[in-house]
Amino acid sequence: MSIVNIRNIQLLNNPARFDDEYQFRITFECVEGLEEDIEWKLLYVGDAKSEEYDQELDSCMVGPVPIGVNSFDFTCAPPQPSLLPSTSSEEILGVTVLILTASYRDKEFVRVGYYVNTEYEDEARRAEPPAVVDFTGLIRNVLVEKPRVTRFNNPWDSELKSNPWGSNAGDASGQAQGGNVGSEMAGGSGSMQDLDVGGKDLLLDSPLPPPVVAAVAGATSAAADVDMA
Repeated sequence: MSIVNIRNIQLLNNPARFDDEYQFRITFECVEGLEEDIEWKLLYVGDAKSEEYDQELDSCMVGPVPIGVNSFDFTCAPPQPSLLPSTSSEEILGVTVLILTASYRDKEFVRVGYYVNTEYEDEARRAEPPAVVDFTGLIRNVLVEKPRVTRFNNPWDSELKSNPWGSNAGDASGQAQGGNVGSEMAGGSGSMQDLDVGGKDLLLDSPLPPPVVAAVAGATSAAADVDMA
């Protein structure tokens, strides 16, 4: 049983310019007291063919987390063009993936993935894009209506106390609830389901990509703490 369940995720500035910050408002429910903070991360997939260009845009620690429904704002920097695989319009324009993850005691228990479409705001350049991309003229549109969500088994505080030797259930490299972890979102062959965010239960089970590796060289994302007290 998951102790923390996401109830709603809003992207407050969508569509937006490519170099605008991402402004999320996340609402989640905690059904049991937690001794540690929850870590949230936002990841940008720079190249579906290689994890080398994945960027961790930002992270934050949220806590202490009281029992009940909680909400916080999560503002993240945009992707750094210098860490992307190419400046070619052919490589930059089109669809990529944005992934929001949540972890407790360094173990990921949920991830929410979105497709992101990048194109020129100007119709003329949209029809005939220049060979070298002009990042200042780009806009992004996150497909917030169609998230892909996966929950992972995680040993919460009560389980750790009853089983101090740990549990294999917290291993994110194993099976996620709802099916195989791999998916076409990261170039895999797993199937995914569209989720209806208009209902009360956002957090449904559907396969998502395995954990991605954030680009380290030149990274400038700064961690921040969110005090829920």
